[in-house]
Amino acid sequence: MNIVDSVVLGIVEGLTEFLPISSTGHLILAGHLLGAKGDVEATFEVFIQLGAILAVVFLYKDRFKMLFQPGNGEQNFTGLRGWKLLFVTSLPAMIMGFLLRDFIKEYLFSPLTVVWALGIGGLAIILIERSKIKSSTPTLDHISFRQALMIGLFQCLSLWPGVSRAASTIIGGLFSGLDRRVAAEYSFIAAVPIMCMATMYDLLKSLDHLQVSDIQYFAIGFVVAFVSAIIAIKFFIKLLQRWTMTPFGIYRIAIALLFFWIMS
Repeated sequence: MNIVDSVVLGIVEGLTEFLPISSTGHLILAGHLLGAKGDVEATFEVFIQLGAILAVVFLYKDRFKMLFQPGNGEQNFTGLRGWKLLFVTSLPAMIMGFLLRDFIKEYLFSPLTVVWALGIGGLAIILIERSKIKSSTPTLDHISFRQALMIGLFQCLSLWPGVSRAASTIIGGLFSGLDRRVAAEYSFIAAVPIMCMATMYDLLKSLDHLQVSDIQYFAIGFVVAFVSAIIAIKFFIKLLQRWTMTPFGIYRIAIALLFFWIMS
């Protein structure tokens, strides 16, 4: 790897991790264009996800603090109830990821399968936004366990690289009755536990591929991903206050068509 690769991939990770456009898919395509392939590069892509995760913890630190406080009422997203909601959301993808991990790594991590996922996911976003689903849950404190489970089931779709964890969980939130902004914020927060576990698991399996000379590149990518993710999250929340996710659906389809043309 080199510094340019670190910066470019860090920006791609940070800008795409919490937008409904698939960070994994974009990293695979960016790595394909840069020629950044191999065990070290794969481990780097896993590691910089921690920078994006830290951005969520930083921006929503008050919410995370509330998870370590006693619950204040049955319907609040605090204390033990908050952790239970996050567990219910994380469990389906954890089980599916464990059972299908080898299949996913072998068959779904190619640029072509990612491009298909981007295009299909983009079309799904446009169709769902046109359906104008009604929301009945205006704040995080009103999320129910049924809604948390539905979001978790939708999150399983993101095991296909290119689908997007953010897109699948936000769409799951919309279908379960969450307000668009609440669905996005819950998607950000729910990403932290499952991404931490998945990232640490992958890192432990990949440590043998690393050398001391790789540290600077990993550090640069981590910081760039952290800063980029903060910018992306703030932008996304402001956009959802005025617009739908349709522009992201159009972007996904455009990127898919572009890469179909590049790879043809």
